[in-house]
Amino acid sequence: MTRFDASRYPVRIAGEVPGFVDAEHLPSRLLPQTDRVTRLSLAAAKEALDDCGSDPDALPEYGAGVVTASSAGGFEFGQRELQALWSKGGQHVSAYQSFAWFYAVNTGQISIRHGLRGSSGVVVSEQAGGLDAIAHARRQIRKGATLMVTGGVDSALCPWGWAAHLAADELSRVTDPARAYLPFDAEASGHVVGEGGALFVLESDAAARARDARVYGAFTGYAATFDGPGTPAWATPPASPSPTPGCAPTTSTWSSPTRPAPAPPTAPRPRRSPPCSAPAACPSPRRSR
Repeated sequence: MTRFDASRYPVRIAGEVPGFVDAEHLPSRLLPQTDRVTRLSLAAAKEALDDCGSDPDALPEYGAGVVTASSAGGFEFGQRELQALWSKGGQHVSAYQSFAWFYAVNTGQISIRHGLRGSSGVVVSEQAGGLDAIAHARRQIRKGATLMVTGGVDSALCPWGWAAHLAADELSRVTDPARAYLPFDAEASGHVVGEGGALFVLESDAAARARDARVYGAFTGYAATFDGPGTPAWATPPASPSPTPGCAPTTSTWSSPTRPAPAPPTAPRPRRSPPCSAPAACPSPRRSR
């Protein structure tokens, strides 16, 4: 960890984006009003749009939107302004604090910068957020949107964010970076927090073919479950969705095939446990990327 002095904390390993100089990727006017996570999001969105080759200005006014995921929002910005509030007084708190800390700010800033005025949103679902965001974006494509910028970005490498991660008691405390994160390994001891993410451009299959877009992949199905601590909620894992016949890949990201026929109704899943009456004691969902 180099973003702040973590020597007093029990966990001092994190994934950082090296060599990313904010001022090299954003105009100076945006720097005072954005957190690190938003700067990473804006840089990723620009790269995705530049790579896909589609001009948002040439699309219908409400034809393009944004759906992003972030589990924390602008924690570093928020911590700095709270420190100013308690140490100097309210007159020293930035007006940008009103939105820079919010987990939806990435969607808003991307939308403003690129003029994406179509249906947009934000997803907060921990580790699965990026996948859930892409699924929500596909829903907008099926409703008629021409193009969606979507994916997930996070960065909460500051004392406030670190304290929140430590409170869950799920971080790896191994001091060797090469052994700290060992998913699906007998010696796994927790996860390692990182910053960064990935944003994509999603288009319908027809729209991508019409402009002869460069193809990276096809979005052919999606499903979500809830796994709490202990055994998964599903006694038998659901089958993987079958590829949609005739689906072809798309543009700089994924294509969304024509909506398939609705699946027949299924019986509701049995509840694993009674409703929680004390929200503070409820465990958070844990889903794998």
